[in-house]
Amino acid sequence: MSFKKESVDIHKKYRGKIEIKPKFNINSRKKLAIAYTPGVAEVSKKIAKNKKEVDKYTNRANQIAIISDGTAVLGLGDVGPEAGLPVMEGKSAIFKSFAGVDAVPLCIYSKDVDEIVRFCKNIQPNFAGINLEDIAAPRCFEILERLESELNIPVFHDDQDGTAIVALAALINALKVVEKDKENIKVVINGAGAAGISIAKLLNDFNVGNIVLLDSKGSITKNRSDLTSPKQEIAKLLGFEGKSQNLEDSLKQADVFLGVSKGNLLKKDMIKKMNSKPIIFAMANPDPEILPKEARKAGAAVVGTGRSDFDNQINNALVFPGIFRGLLDSKKSEIDSKMKIKASFAIANLIKKPNKNRILPSVTNKEVVKVVSEAVKN
Repeated sequence: MSFKKESVDIHKKYRGKIEIKPKFNINSRKKLAIAYTPGVAEVSKKIAKNKKEVDKYTNRANQIAIISDGTAVLGLGDVGPEAGLPVMEGKSAIFKSFAGVDAVPLCIYSKDVDEIVRFCKNIQPNFAGINLEDIAAPRCFEILERLESELNIPVFHDDQDGTAIVALAALINALKVVEKDKENIKVVINGAGAAGISIAKLLNDFNVGNIVLLDSKGSITKNRSDLTSPKQEIAKLLGFEGKSQNLEDSLKQADVFLGVSKGNLLKKDMIKKMNSKPIIFAMANPDPEILPKEARKAGAAVVGTGRSDFDNQINNALVFPGIFRGLLDSKKSEIDSKMKIKASFAIANLIKKPNKNRILPSVTNKEVVKVVSEAVKN
């Protein structure tokens, strides 16, 4: 039985993956009076006198919202909020299973930046954090920036920051395997959406030597007149100069390919033009830019994908549960570059002796949430 069919069957059998359960049994008239009327009125009065008490008397302090408009779901694109809901339920299940965080999926009909920001602001009384998910670029950048400035709770865009953190963790260990230094490598990032731009920023903060970022039209340079505002900003920030090149030319003498784009875009001949012992992170989902077997045939020394059925899964699930566990426990409201790099090292350091088939811990490794949350708190 394939994963596809089994997944459909399981989702149909259970009608999704999540449910809400009370923390204590309401199995008598007394318990009902305590949980609801008349007893709960006394709790409401306490919170009315001091709104900060809401975290003491409700689940809010351990509760986040997963917000999506369904416009950038996995590698499927704009499939709508209803089709995005199974993915958000999956995130919710991971949050609870690995980090004990109660995450509520909220897939909404609006694609308007102002409406999405307003929605998040209006639901703030219910949640201690917001996880933005599968919102297409360039809107996602403005939404994140505005929410970070207008809300007093942490906001984390997993497609941006989560992907960047786990990609850096994978790179840290892959460089150990191929015995190369970060300052002397050339990294080609294919895909200049939310993930690609955030990865480029984080690798730059990590002092990676040479970074090339491409969209569907070629490498991002300040000379291009067709760049969106986020692409213009990253070109200026990282000093992308010169003539725009295609993927094949950009990969010449490159050490790392990092794909966050579409499946089957990377060819074996392109890998052969890279430097010796190339690192290939083909992270497009559900179909990677190149299959691991083909990448290895072309000479790749280390290969990772976003999928769980191949070695070296580079997946956001290694990041977001621990990030939010740490944020909620420490009551921090901001996520900066230093915190992201510390989280990357925390993940990478769980592998004591990296090798070509094992550069990252398993998503199910319970130590991951612990070390990432500690990195966030400290």
